Amino acid sequence: MSAETPAAPGQFTRRRLQFRSWRGTRPFWAGLYILLAGFPIMYFPYAHLQIGNLTVAMATTAGAGSLIIGVLLVVLGISLWYQKHIRTFAGIAAILLALVSLPVSNFGGFVMGFLLALVGGAMAVAWSPGAPPKPQPEGEIPPARDDAPEEAAYFTGAADGVDESNDLSGTSPVNGANGRHSAG
Repeated sequence: MSAETPAAPGQFTRRRLQFRSWRGTRPFWAGLYILLAGFPIMYFPYAHLQIGNLTVAMATTAGAGSLIIGVLLVVLGISLWYQKHIRTFAGIAAILLALVSLPVSNFGGFVMGFLLALVGGAMAVAWSPGAPPKPQPEGEIPPARDDAPEEAAYFTGAADGVDESNDLSGTSPVNGANGRHSAG
């Protein structure tokens, strides 16, 4: 066994696919953005930047508020990963914390944390769980679908060539409408 031989063949691929399926069942990216938003909001009020011999202190009187906002955003981001049913609450809370971080913590961590929390919160509110996949029997290949429609199925033979299934105007001569809609 050499150093180039993997310890368990296919283990990396299996772990990667397990992570992918776990990630697909929850608002993962929203949680990641919200988690990452907490760090600049927490960091910048306590930062002391060195520019040559000049020390720039970003410390503000609202440093404790910045720390609380940042910690709450990190907790909301992690909780989105493990408790997906709180996605609406966590998303709205992240958006509100992002808005509060503008005046409290150096424009929301110099706008980086603000934007990450805003986008992550919107993604958390918009996320909805998908339908669970249907289990397929082992070894069977699903039949191939031919999505090319036949011409006779779509065209009704009308003189103007209006497609009945795609006509959404309601004024097609095929359905007997002349453009006048009744109110009830």
